[in-house]
Amino acid sequence: MPLSATLAPLIMGTATFNSQYNADPYALPTTELVHRALNSGIRAFDTSPYYGPAEELLGRALDTDFVRTNFPRDSYHLLTKVGRIASSSFDYSPAWVRQSVRRSLRRLHTTYLDAVYCHDVEFVSPADVLAAVRELRRLRDTDGSVRHVGISGYPVDVLCDLAELVLAETGEPLDIVMSYANFTLQNTRLRSRALPRLIAAGVDCVPNASPLGMGLLRRRGVPIGSMGDFHPAPDALRHAVHAADQLADAHGDRLEVVAIRFALESWLRDGAPVGALGPPLARAPHADPGFLSAATMGTGERLGVSVIGVSTVDELTETLRVWHSIVDGLENRDEDLEKTSPQDTLPTTLTPSDGLITDRAWSRSRRTHILDLAAKIQAVLGPEWVDYAWPSPDPDFVNVLPADHLAALEKDAAIPDVDTKPVGGHLHLQPPAAAAAAANAMVTPPMEALEQRGPIEAAPANITL
Repeated sequence: MPLSATLAPLIMGTATFNSQYNADPYALPTTELVHRALNSGIRAFDTSPYYGPAEELLGRALDTDFVRTNFPRDSYHLLTKVGRIASSSFDYSPAWVRQSVRRSLRRLHTTYLDAVYCHDVEFVSPADVLAAVRELRRLRDTDGSVRHVGISGYPVDVLCDLAELVLAETGEPLDIVMSYANFTLQNTRLRSRALPRLIAAGVDCVPNASPLGMGLLRRRGVPIGSMGDFHPAPDALRHAVHAADQLADAHGDRLEVVAIRFALESWLRDGAPVGALGPPLARAPHADPGFLSAATMGTGERLGVSVIGVSTVDELTETLRVWHSIVDGLENRDEDLEKTSPQDTLPTTLTPSDGLITDRAWSRSRRTHILDLAAKIQAVLGPEWVDYAWPSPDPDFVNVLPADHLAALEKDAAIPDVDTKPVGGHLHLQPPAAAAAAANAMVTPPMEALEQRGPIEAAPANITL
């Protein structure tokens, strides 16, 4: 079955569960965020071993009675990555691909991964990517620990080149190709340059990640975590974005509000040829079975897939509000737009926030307003910065594998598989002492730091947003 048949068009990203975006990712309410997301209808999570403790934090949130009771493993998708070790370290060798997958299974408490990407493919050679793809497909075909295989990265031309290469060399297209920060208010290269080529290469799904351009398109500017200012945007682009924010403010709006709605809503339509058929928001466990909507049933058509990360409950709530409103506008979307009522809600709100969001006319009117304001913002950015893409990797990049990674690879290869008790795809782990010791040798931090903070309360099953 193709991934697009079951994947939902909204994926919760966990790159924010990392010190790049937050000073202390262990202090984030990650378990509450995951539980609220599930209870609100989100059924897919994107993560990576490169995102610091993100895999472990996500796995801890999923390995709870709340999730096991209400959300069987086959009711949600887990997408992770292999290959990127650190900012300047990549290992696409088949041996490391195997160990990385095995480690992700342990961390995420699962017996299988719905999709695994080769992470940031522009940093390695095409031959390395081919080798990693072949190894992931071998795992798919032998033990089923990997269900679908893809690549991710930033330069869309590289992603297209590699998708075409994989098809030509193996006779099988990639299941999924994820681009980030390439379909935003500032940069729409994913649509203009990549989409036709990826479709021709037979790629099934193309998620659009980071609709805020890794935090660039915010009033507060790029996020600063404990690692400092990591964002590659040049100062002149940041200044242009500040001017765009002032324009949005003059229209009574916020830049991030416009950016989120523009990217999510536009990609639902523009990304539909490589989109997904799953419902935009799955039905909650205790929902009224008689209540049907496009949100919980789907539209019967493919919808472009987006990945968006959050760090706080407020951010999750706002994201869900805009998503509800966008999806609400999909119902009867072919009606004459001239019949819509004038917008009577302040444009600074993502959606009407009182009660259930069911005003389709408001949603369509809001879309018209956002597209008009987006055009004005792009005019402020100007031809120098619209569709600008920063270089990745830097011209002086050199891949260096640290000694501790090589030692970890040797040690991890010698460790027997952990004792497991799979229940419906969930994996309860009782790791032997050797496995626990090996965890400390990995690049990402062990969970002991989180354990010292005490237990995290599980979200109650009756959360409503």
